[in-house]
Amino acid sequence: MKIIILAGGGGSRLFPLSRTNYPKQFLKLNGNKSLLELTIDRFAPLVKPSDMVIVTNRDYVHLVEKELITSNAQEAHILLEPMGRNTAPAIAFAVRYCIDRLGCEKDEVLFVTPADHLISPVEKFIANVRLAVGLAESHKIVTLGIKPDTPETGYGYIKAGKPYGYGFSVDSFREKPDRATAEAYLAAGGYYWNSGMFVFTIGCFLEELKAHQGDLYALTAAGLEEMQANFAQMPNISFDYAIAEKSKQVVMLPFLAKWNDIGSWDAVYDVLDKDTDGNAFQGDCLQIECSNTLMLGKSRLIAGIGLEDILVVETGDAIVVAKKGESQKVKDLVNELKANSRLEAEEHMTVHRPWGLYTVLSSGPGFKIKKIVVNPGQILSLQMHYHRSEHWIVISGTAEVTIGASQHSVHETESVFVPQTARHRLENADVVPLVIIEVQNGIYLGEDDIVRYDDIYGRQDASHSIKTAAAI
Repeated sequence: MKIIILAGGGGSRLFPLSRTNYPKQFLKLNGNKSLLELTIDRFAPLVKPSDMVIVTNRDYVHLVEKELITSNAQEAHILLEPMGRNTAPAIAFAVRYCIDRLGCEKDEVLFVTPADHLISPVEKFIANVRLAVGLAESHKIVTLGIKPDTPETGYGYIKAGKPYGYGFSVDSFREKPDRATAEAYLAAGGYYWNSGMFVFTIGCFLEELKAHQGDLYALTAAGLEEMQANFAQMPNISFDYAIAEKSKQVVMLPFLAKWNDIGSWDAVYDVLDKDTDGNAFQGDCLQIECSNTLMLGKSRLIAGIGLEDILVVETGDAIVVAKKGESQKVKDLVNELKANSRLEAEEHMTVHRPWGLYTVLSSGPGFKIKKIVVNPGQILSLQMHYHRSEHWIVISGTAEVTIGASQHSVHETESVFVPQTARHRLENADVVPLVIIEVQNGIYLGEDDIVRYDDIYGRQDASHSIKTAAAI
């Protein structure tokens, strides 16, 4: 069996904690482990790390690599999508990878799962997996359905049909309903939430793909290299629409464990520990006469007085306040931010990079101040900026600095100036993190003002998006 973990999504429903450049699967919402790390750990009793394929994209690859190190699962395979094309192409890409790179035969069972769910206890989940594998080996596509306990409008639904083995045939898949329809589903019984987890053999998948998505099948059958080269031609379609809703081979297995897809702040509230008044707090929070309220803070005090059924989430650059039950609309809020080209929709004040991270401490017209942390042994690209100069002050560690043809070490309390348009590079050759303060000055301080001449992480040269000062 191979495990396919889908970790390329840039979800927006947990804004402001989740951003395009740091999505939900990397968040630590209920403990010291990220959702992706918890997903990897869940399958550890069943397969070796080398039997896991994590599908993501180049923007997140360094984040995935860090999670694999933390999980002691460095042998897992990372498969990079050339671009986002929804779950059907992502799964087909992973299937082709398993055939061409891992030598899998048509009877190999694949378990496909999102990377961002909370599931407990693991023992019941493992029992579910084993039942699902048994059904899949009988040439079925198995989906895991969650018995609903509330009229949730944020999930798709599955209507169970006749009993089949330990589960049911699937009568139909239903779209995310409105409140009244969800209440009717709950009252009628026989409806399950669609978990997004699927189990099948490679042979069954390919047969159903050929029957229902001929164009996608043709691209998949051409081989991994051809598929990768022509990824832009892939249809932007989910696995549910492409195959599950059309196939006659789909069966649904009721889920045995507790499940939460952490798809909204209401869902986060549900899984957190609460006080006697139903309040859930994380961070520096103070409340007077509050009840059934979530307060989640990251960088400052949150104080609430007389709040009831309210969600408050704070980060260094944004605060979201919503009524409980309305948090699905956070996605609409993010769409509004994107429509207005607000940077908050894309990035946190702290941004993770392959070499470490940086935090924007302050900014204004003509200046930006960052705290930069370079991990031991890491090196930034050899680069140049058209529109800004930089002044680096070493707070701790030793920086190996290249400016033009000059190379020298910069120690704690020392500083160095990088002129505009000068080629430069920063390296941490030490065994401890390098921490510097960077002061930028210039008429344009966007992150896209960078020309990379050499980069060990294979990032593309961004200079094509930069013109002249007059054009900005």
